[in-house]
Amino acid sequence: MEIKVLGPGCSNCFKMEELAKTAVKELGIEAKIEKITDIGQIAMHGILSTPGLIVNGKIRHSGKPLPSLEKVKELIKSKA
Repeated sequence: MEIKVLGPGCSNCFKMEELAKTAVKELGIEAKIEKITDIGQIAMHGILSTPGLIVNGKIRHSGKPLPSLEKVKELIKSKA
């Protein structure tokens, strides 16, 4: 599984990364988590509002408010 967290480095972006890591650990799944901070790359992925979460190439979340840990787990499981 490939998970990308997109954001320039704001506190919400760091929080999204931590949520993704925690969700993967709690779900007990293997996943590569990549953090993308370059604005050009973020835009190329189709994210217009950060933080963004992409699971296996599909945009699963973009912008605020941040999802809960349980919601992030649902977003990841639905693409597992």
